Amino acid sequence: MSQDLLDWTDVLALDDLPLEVITPVSIGEKALVLYRSTDGIRAFDGKCPHKGAPMEQGVACKSRHGDVQLVCPWHKASFSAESGRLIAPPALDPLNRYPVEVHDGRVLVGKQAIRREPPAPMREHETVAIIGAGAAAIAAAVTLREEGYAGRVLLISPEAELPYDRTALSKMVLGSGEKDAAPPALRPESWYEANNIERITDRVTKLDIEGRTLSLGSGETLTPDHILVASGSRARALDIPGAALPGVKLLRGAEDARAIIASVDEKTSVVVIGSGFIGMEAAAALRKRGAGVTVVSQSALPFEKQLGKDIASAMRSLHEEKGVAFIPSRKVKAITGGEAVSGVELDDGTRIGATLVLAGIGAEPVLDFLPDYAINDQGGIDVDEAMRVGAHVYAAGDIASMSHEGQRYRIEHWRTAQCQARIAARTMLGLPGGDLPTPWFWTQQYDRKIEYLGWPQPHDAVQIDGSAQSFDFMAQYVAQDKTVGLAAASRPKEMGEAAVTFDDA
Repeated sequence: MSQDLLDWTDVLALDDLPLEVITPVSIGEKALVLYRSTDGIRAFDGKCPHKGAPMEQGVACKSRHGDVQLVCPWHKASFSAESGRLIAPPALDPLNRYPVEVHDGRVLVGKQAIRREPPAPMREHETVAIIGAGAAAIAAAVTLREEGYAGRVLLISPEAELPYDRTALSKMVLGSGEKDAAPPALRPESWYEANNIERITDRVTKLDIEGRTLSLGSGETLTPDHILVASGSRARALDIPGAALPGVKLLRGAEDARAIIASVDEKTSVVVIGSGFIGMEAAAALRKRGAGVTVVSQSALPFEKQLGKDIASAMRSLHEEKGVAFIPSRKVKAITGGEAVSGVELDDGTRIGATLVLAGIGAEPVLDFLPDYAINDQGGIDVDEAMRVGAHVYAAGDIASMSHEGQRYRIEHWRTAQCQARIAARTMLGLPGGDLPTPWFWTQQYDRKIEYLGWPQPHDAVQIDGSAQSFDFMAQYVAQDKTVGLAAASRPKEMGEAAVTFDDA
């Protein structure tokens, strides 16, 4: 044995360890998982470093490159089954790996994680400027340091607070029941200090792509060696009478969430305009806080275009069972009130009382600092497969318009933004950028979760295995006999495998 016996724990018999599946074990109170292949046995932390999901509930599957990946059951972060290195976010850290030995038919695991040797420092005299402080921006900064980049990293954003998880705003923060609820930070403040990430609280007013020059609101100009544009989106504002009244809210940032929470109690009557994911998640969260909620939608069913009639009907029924009123196929014509909101008027003349109106009518990319010629018809900026806009200038996240099978798409999803940013960061360093995985996102409403995997392509048929009404299903979206997307509820392993293998079909 290579170390003192006290440094090892006997976890199970070798005969009880199956091949090619994730097997849970423990060392005291520490949860671990084992993965046994024909090449040996590997031990890893049992919780995903992103949100602590139990990796034993995930899945191990082989990618088209031949490597095996361990996929988190909650948010589909994936890790190498060989080393634990991060392959795809939303996790930003690898899985810690532990030493394993086999003696007398027993599997022994070391109590201390194997130390990862840092890469050799590179590019010490260069500067990378990142415009933004959201999912893509932080993923890029993490990846640069992970790969050994030793130069300056500038993180430029007008928001003074620590970069945070925006997906939590409509899911967890509004519905937490706490008056001072806040979204979780993407990285603790100590991380920025330890990794020499320079946070600049300022607004970029102009980007000269050809000259690679940034102009800031303070009057300062910067000409870094590389630029990543990750400025994200802003909530689309209403353009109707009364939209500026006190009590009309948008939800895009932590300040918006705080303002909404401060305005809501069990006597509040809320009208949500729009039945997209933000609107419906916010409706569920506000209902959990005890507010009366009415959703006004131009659609007959929420998410029908994306998820199909059966799943959309189940989602509407879920909300109605929780006490949400749903007014379909109507537009809000005006918001009424004097010193504050008193209600809304619909296009058929109906008036609905409200003390709070929340607009969830989509988002628009933040690209005010770019010249008009750089912005395409989608309102984004074109990138190539390495996320390049031009020489040493990259874009990632909501603003990035990428090509897939001859069409350009802007994907407004957290995981895709992070994956794009990691590709851009590696390309800056002269490393292979890697492949962009199929877009994946999830929505949580009350205690129900739906995952979707696929590019936003139209479909002509939906094939459902299971029950949409009981939220236990796998749905295939088919166009011309080809599966173009998947949606699932209560099928984490099936969706986990699809997140790795979908593009192989």
